[in-house]
Amino acid sequence: MTESTAQSEPRTKTETVVEQLEQLEQYVRFWNADTEREQRRLAATALADGVEYRAEIGVLSGAQALMDFRNQFVAHVGTAALRLRERPQVHHHRARLQWEILTGDGVSFATGTDVIQFDREGRISSVTAFLDRAPAGFDAEAHR
Repeated sequence: MTESTAQSEPRTKTETVVEQLEQLEQYVRFWNADTEREQRRLAATALADGVEYRAEIGVLSGAQALMDFRNQFVAHVGTAALRLRERPQVHHHRARLQWEILTGDGVSFATGTDVIQFDREGRISSVTAFLDRAPAGFDAEAHR
C-alpha cells in the first residue's frame, strides 16, 4: 500500500479518552486565558467551528461569543478562575466536567457542571452548562 492510500490506524478507546481529556484541559485553559490572543489559540485547539454553548444566560454560538461572554464576566466581577472540582468523566464522545469559579480573592462565586460533546475530530462541539450552586442573587427566571 502506498503512503497516499494508507489509512490511519483507528484510535483505541484509551487513546480517544486521553485525547478528550487533553481537549478538556485546553477548554479550562480557554476560560482562564488572560489575553485575546491566548483565548483564540486555545479556542482553535479545543473548540469546533460553531461550537454551541447553552446555559441559563442563553445560547451562544461560536468561539467569539464564548470569548465575549468570558470577557464581559471578568469585566463585571474582576479576576476569576475556573477550577475543576473533580476529574472529568468521559465516554462515547461526551464528558461531564464539574467546575467552580473563584474570584480574585479566592471566594467561591458559583459551581456547576458542563456536559460536553466532542465532534468526530475530537474538538468540543457543544456545551450544556448547569449551575449546581448559582451566584448570590442570580435569578434564572430573568434569563428565560
